[in-house]
Amino acid sequence: MSLQLTGIHHLTAITANAPQNLRFYTRALGLRLVKKTVNQDDTTAYHLFYADGLASPGTVLTFFDWPVGREGRGTHSISRTGLRVGSAETVGWWKRRFEELKVASGEIAEIDGRISLEFEDGEGQRFRLVDDGGSSPSHPWERSPVPSEHQIKGLGPITISVPDITNTALVLTEVMNMAELRRYPSPEGTGEVHVFSMGQGGPAAELHVAVQPDLPTARQGAGGVHHVAFRAPDVETLHQWTERLSEFRLPSSGEVERFYFRSLYFREPNGILFEIATDGPGFAVDESLESLGESLSLPPFLEPKRAQIEAGLKPLE
Repeated sequence: MSLQLTGIHHLTAITANAPQNLRFYTRALGLRLVKKTVNQDDTTAYHLFYADGLASPGTVLTFFDWPVGREGRGTHSISRTGLRVGSAETVGWWKRRFEELKVASGEIAEIDGRISLEFEDGEGQRFRLVDDGGSSPSHPWERSPVPSEHQIKGLGPITISVPDITNTALVLTEVMNMAELRRYPSPEGTGEVHVFSMGQGGPAAELHVAVQPDLPTARQGAGGVHHVAFRAPDVETLHQWTERLSEFRLPSSGEVERFYFRSLYFREPNGILFEIATDGPGFAVDESLESLGESLSLPPFLEPKRAQIEAGLKPLE
């Protein structure tokens, strides 16, 4: 059996307005704030983590709070984030909710054979709700404003945009052991989307690659995505991925201890930042599962600087 990634682990995006971000993702989308911490490489910035009721790998959407301008949309980027829900009826429920809350959204449509609804947050972060047909487990959050049967179940598929797929496809299939399954016309009206699958497949384990050579190169900013992370079950498997990237002479960060998981970063041939992250130890390593996200968490190496870090952070409420 070849080395396999088991799905999407998390996705990290950028906000320039952390209080507004917190309100939208917890109140409008009904996600759980499971970790309130800081960017480990820039401790003046919040790093907010949203997820399902159990903070499960594969459900985690995170944001760096940076004082930057809006993203310039284009290719060489992660262009749309899929969020899984359990039924077509739930997609309809969300369309009505977005209309009530005045959230920018499109029409319900079938995209790649799945009932879908595209929408954006207040900074233009692009999402697609996808009916997963009940194919993945659900761990609702009991204190969410969204009824349990309509809650967002997790991430996937994730869409990236590239001008040329040739070398990207080689890395996805030959290095990362993904399988190319099918293609469909881009719903944006420009380019074709190639669907790559990992592990046991399904929407929680798909990367969609839109080939869009006519678009400008994206400029990173608020409303854009920083990186996407893929799942490795444990540290031993991550070591194997580190060795594999080295064998293929793909430059990487080497393994980085993020406290809640261990990570390995590298760029695919079109410059998009990928991460491979372990499922554990998880977000309950420094807080009880019941009280996740209620206070500022810092990894042990930052704990001595807590007073200084807290003094530099803006209030979230």
